[in-house]
Amino acid sequence: MALRARLLRREVLPFLASFVALALLALAIDGLLHLLNLLWIGRWLGIPGTLLIIGSTAYSLRKRKLIQRGHPARLLRWHEALAWLGSLLVLVHAGVHFNAILGWLAVWAMLINVGSGLTGKFLLDRSRRRLEEARQRMRAQGLTDEELADRLYWDSLTFDAVKQWRVVHFPITMAFTVLATAHIVAIFLFWGWK
Repeated sequence: MALRARLLRREVLPFLASFVALALLALAIDGLLHLLNLLWIGRWLGIPGTLLIIGSTAYSLRKRKLIQRGHPARLLRWHEALAWLGSLLVLVHAGVHFNAILGWLAVWAMLINVGSGLTGKFLLDRSRRRLEEARQRMRAQGLTDEELADRLYWDSLTFDAVKQWRVVHFPITMAFTVLATAHIVAIFLFWGWK
């Protein structure tokens, strides 16, 4: 029972808290804009939100060696923060002014993408911690490096498999990118430019 409570506290609650905070903060900002009769601000929040999400891709570009600058761990933290904040602004934008199916599809793809990213983050952190805890426990028992490698073989394979969650995250990201781009193009095509 203690293990289940610890799992809930360390693994599930931070994931849910991050996702719920995103939704609640978006609703609160949207409500405040409605209360202050500043709905026009929500219409424009999609632009900085999109720019923040685009900025968050620096981590992916660095990871794929398309750019050489930046420390990967720091870029990962920026990726998480910028994507979350950009998603918040896009959600407020969506809550205020989306009237078209394409926009809502882009929002749902973005939310699935955020969920995928958070899931991967927490699964990877958990797997890494469990592997390291097992390694420390076995070292304390006096096992040699060769014995450690033998005993942790399956755990290492599991950790490597969990690292492959990006295989799922990437197509979700691409679906979001296509839908968001289509929404932006549609806005420019049908905007009342007069």
